Amino acid sequence: MRLSRPLPVPVFAALGVLALVVAVVASISLGTRLVSPGAIVTAFTGFDGSDQHVIVMTVRVPRTLAAVAVGATLGIAGAILQAVSRNPLAEPGILGISWGAALAAVGAQVLLGVGSMTGLVWFALGGAAVAGAMVVTLGGLGRQGLTPARLVVAGAAVSALLAAMVQGLLVLDRESLEGARRWLAGSIVGADESVLVQVVPYQLAGLVLALLLARPLTTFSLGEDVARGLGQRTGLVKSGAAAAVVLLAGTATAVAGPVVLVGLAVPHLARYLLGRDYRRVIPAAALLGALLVVVADVAARFVIRPEEVPVGVMTALVGAPYLIHVARRGVIPL
Repeated sequence: MRLSRPLPVPVFAALGVLALVVAVVASISLGTRLVSPGAIVTAFTGFDGSDQHVIVMTVRVPRTLAAVAVGATLGIAGAILQAVSRNPLAEPGILGISWGAALAAVGAQVLLGVGSMTGLVWFALGGAAVAGAMVVTLGGLGRQGLTPARLVVAGAAVSALLAAMVQGLLVLDRESLEGARRWLAGSIVGADESVLVQVVPYQLAGLVLALLLARPLTTFSLGEDVARGLGQRTGLVKSGAAAAVVLLAGTATAVAGPVVLVGLAVPHLARYLLGRDYRRVIPAAALLGALLVVVADVAARFVIRPEEVPVGVMTALVGAPYLIHVARRGVIPL
């Protein structure tokens, strides 16, 4: 389902940016301690080491930037997966890519003692790539080949296997269990500048690759046979799409753990508002994904106050009903 007429891009961009700015200000202001808008401004213009300024610059701003980065990258990754697979249920978490990154990162910590974000990012990227290859290989077995339905079934099976392996690793090393518990639920608590600096180059590479693929993905979303008939090099497009998804989903998982269902709901909303041209869908998915995760993170601070709910739990609460809605309606035109 789509609007009869897509929203004009300037209108969507203005409303979306305004909503994101409001959400970012709320994210920096709200929490266990309320920070006034004036204190936020002076923290940037005249940092004086006060408690409020320290909270803003060392806790709230890095956390908010992490939420923006995670939401944007997962939104784009979901849009790419849905275009290439022509499956409305395709999403990094459902297809096992996020869990592959999580398993590799946890395994590197528990078995190899890797503690630096630089090392963990590489393991997360490798794990995401291996998990994606496993899903495609498993889903392609048999005479029917890789169909949208088989892709989701294979993804669910691989996700369950990888999640069980993560839990097994944590049982072997109980000292890591508490530290990993919130991360595996999808959490950006404790994200700091050093984490963001490590992952931003990979995320920017994935973003640039996604934007370069936007026009071919629009054609590819009509079907691989159609794209091939129009002279598109489909193998190259799929390879580029796979690389972009690994970069985007792998780094998002390294920062926040497996934050689920953002990549499912956001691309549908982007196509509903702007149509199926992926030159619009990809930037829109980035903006809407960032907005969703920032809002979810703000809400997570108040659900069981004074404790916090991991942001991955909040996105699941939003995404799970939408997943059921999509599944009940059947295949939605992409």
